[in-house]
Amino acid sequence: MKAIQLLKISLAILVLVSGLFGCATTQTAPPVDDQAKISSADMAQESEVMGVQDQPLQSENVPSHEMIAGMERIHFNFDQFTLSAEARQTLGQNAKYLNANGTVQVVIEGHCDDRGSDEYNLALGESRALAAKSYLVSLGISAKRLSVISYGEEKPLDNSTGEAAWAQNRRAEFKAVR
Repeated sequence: MKAIQLLKISLAILVLVSGLFGCATTQTAPPVDDQAKISSADMAQESEVMGVQDQPLQSENVPSHEMIAGMERIHFNFDQFTLSAEARQTLGQNAKYLNANGTVQVVIEGHCDDRGSDEYNLALGESRALAAKSYLVSLGISAKRLSVISYGEEKPLDNSTGEAAWAQNRRAEFKAVR
C-alpha cells in the first residue's frame, strides 16, 4: 500500500516539475533553408571569433549611411535569406569593388516586406544581412570592414502592396559608414 502511495506522490512530483521546466512556445528566427551553406548560428559564431558583434538595431539608434555608387543591392525570395545565383553574382561584383577600394567600411542593411510580425521581420532582415556578409567574407573581404543592421519592414523602397512592391522591399543594401 505504501509503495503505491509513494509511486503516486513521485508521479505527481514528476508532473509538477515537468510543467515548470517544460517546453514553452516562443517565436523563432526564420527557418534555415536546406540550400543555405552557412547557418545563422555559424555566422554568429564567425562574427564572435572575428571580434564583430552583429545586433539587429532599431533605426532611431543608427546614424544615416550613404549608398555606395559601386555596390548594388540584392533581393531575396519571400520568407528566405538564401542567396540566389543572381545575388551571389552581384555580391561578387560588390567584392571586386571592395577589393579595389580597400578603405571603404560597409554597413549591410537587411530589409523585409511588411508581412510578418515586427520581431520576425527584424530577425529575417538580420539573417539576410548576415548571409550577404558571410558570402563577402568567403570572397576574401575582411569581416572587420563589414557590419550588419536589420531594419525589418521599417524602410520600404515601395510603400504600395502586391508582389512587385514586396519583391523590391525584400533586400540587402550596402552603405558606406561615415
